Amino acid sequence: MAGRDRIVHLLRQLEKAACRCPAHSHTFHQASGHDCGRKTDYAFEMASSNIRYGEGVTREIGMDLQNMGAHNVCLMTDNNLSQLYPVEAVLESLVQNGVNYKVYDNVRVEPTDSSFKEAIAFAKKETFDVYVAVGGGSVIDTCKAANLYACHPDADFLDFVNAPIGKGKPITGALKPLIAVPTTAGTGSETTGVAIFDFEKLKAKTGIASRAIKPTLGIVDPLHTLHMPERVAANSGFDVLWPKNTFINMLLPTDMLQRPWTFSPLCALITSSHALESYTALPYNMRSPCPPNPIDRPAYQGSNPISDVWSRHALNVVAKYMKRAVNNAEDVKARSSMHLASVFAGIGFGNAGVHLCHGMSYPIAGNVKTYMAKGYNVDHPVVPHGLSVVLTSPAVFAFTASMCPERHLEAAEILGADVSNTKREDAGLLLADTLRQFLYDLKVEDGLSAVGYTKDDIPDLVRGTIPQERVTKLSPREHTEEDLTHLFEASLKLY
Repeated sequence: MAGRDRIVHLLRQLEKAACRCPAHSHTFHQASGHDCGRKTDYAFEMASSNIRYGEGVTREIGMDLQNMGAHNVCLMTDNNLSQLYPVEAVLESLVQNGVNYKVYDNVRVEPTDSSFKEAIAFAKKETFDVYVAVGGGSVIDTCKAANLYACHPDADFLDFVNAPIGKGKPITGALKPLIAVPTTAGTGSETTGVAIFDFEKLKAKTGIASRAIKPTLGIVDPLHTLHMPERVAANSGFDVLWPKNTFINMLLPTDMLQRPWTFSPLCALITSSHALESYTALPYNMRSPCPPNPIDRPAYQGSNPISDVWSRHALNVVAKYMKRAVNNAEDVKARSSMHLASVFAGIGFGNAGVHLCHGMSYPIAGNVKTYMAKGYNVDHPVVPHGLSVVLTSPAVFAFTASMCPERHLEAAEILGADVSNTKREDAGLLLADTLRQFLYDLKVEDGLSAVGYTKDDIPDLVRGTIPQERVTKLSPREHTEEDLTHLFEASLKLY
């Protein structure tokens, strides 16, 4: 009994030291097991892909596939990446280890339901026993969907798509192993059970969210961030030329030394948004409804003590290394750290979830008219995912701060703001100003108006946000259509 009393005492002390705001005060109580009569959840789960990190670690993928006994591998990428070093490195490793493979290189940047279906059709043509995705979030998410539906050939496409757009059925059948090789530092898709696409009929993004589709292994090779696709880096106005030096000569093929090296500040911003949204999300024990069966517990569960650790750490890494990575082209430590920060944030938001920035971003991307992101080698208008998320971030965090001001203040402090004389009621404005300064310094477009939207478009943007309940319900502050209207209006201009 003495030991039990000691544990109870420690938990109560932790409770006293924790954030006291209504959205994040995890009140201790002695649970007596699952209570089917509860309105809110009482438990959370942590799930993540295995992660392997290291410079040049891509060369091990052929051995991994050989160790898995793979006989026919489906490698997915996009047209641009298919000509670049990351795919070359993977293919070289497959050939060296005698792995049989087929390549699908028609992944669409910012995928749609149609592009998902094309990749699924390719996957169904053969019997693949392992999937490999080499690219950013678009590629990894497309590969997740292809694996899912190839393993459930009789399923209707909407069966596993998030409700209310789809049926949101739980995934009960086993999938094939999937190895993700991320080439960008931002999405964290190599760690999560989420696949996002643009549902063309509604002009809004939605997705599939289930732990069943998360990659088996994420191979995080910081060398790939040294040559991010130019369309990614150019979106935020930065192109950096890497000079020849001894370190690079030791690790990379000679022909790569003649190519432009790039870094995307926008990737850092999406990493910080992932971390901020998951850290400020509605707590897991305030999310409703309580699932009647563990299989019904969503991948995005709300903030929790474990995801908080990953999200907070990701913010610290971004704050420490982002400007170094942008301003010093030879700072390999900074760029490698930013790649790892994406993984940290992915583990955090992959379990806690995101909220309003992402929910509002989906119609921003889905309703794009004529805006063509600079440097993106695509034949269709596109507002990249990262850009669509960060454009609303100052307005969103100014709005949500009243529910958990301590967390907003802590985030602002981590990102460099002086909080010493800031009142709790000013937490949102301080964090919003801090984010706005980051966006300005990184030359991010000046609000929604800069990507083609006007006040007349806001009703459509609001309508496109309403179905995104999977994420919007995780906002720590409840919101109405009128609130969403004000948030979009406040995001038309940032500076």
